[in-house]
Amino acid sequence: MKKFITVVLLSAGLLVAGSAGAQMKVGYIRIDEMVQLMPETAKLDSLLERYQADSINPQYARIVSDYQYKDSIYKDTIHVAPPGVKKQIEQELPQYIYQIQNWQQIVNQALQAKQDELLAPIYKKVYDAVKLVAKEKGYTHVITKEALLIAPDPDDMLAAVAAKLKVPLPKANK
Repeated sequence: MKKFITVVLLSAGLLVAGSAGAQMKVGYIRIDEMVQLMPETAKLDSLLERYQADSINPQYARIVSDYQYKDSIYKDTIHVAPPGVKKQIEQELPQYIYQIQNWQQIVNQALQAKQDELLAPIYKKVYDAVKLVAKEKGYTHVITKEALLIAPDPDDMLAAVAAKLKVPLPKANK
């Protein structure tokens, strides 16, 4: 909601500034839509699957194995273990249990972080193209289309940015 209010206030400010006499040309684009059209984005699913298989799944197996090992040591040596060892294992076991019980949440956070890392250069590439198109077409301001209730088609920069990036648009967007 804060984001929406900020966008509305920004848009209102731009309109007021434009009516003050300055030459203003506003363009708009759906950045997320453009990022989804990028060929690099199509490879993300396979990269994330490989990341999960190579990094996350082995980590889970290690956590479970470590838990089982420590739990068996604790159970087998509870009466003969020195107090320091017993205390250390008693402190470690709940941490392992927490990780195992909340593993799906941990996986989701790790995958989201990796996806953000992989998307960052794609977003930068799209933003750079938006800046170039805005400069070439004389746009003084570019905002996200979601901020607009009504907008003229000529000011939609998606096709121009896609052309700049040499990304084909689906038939419905042309």
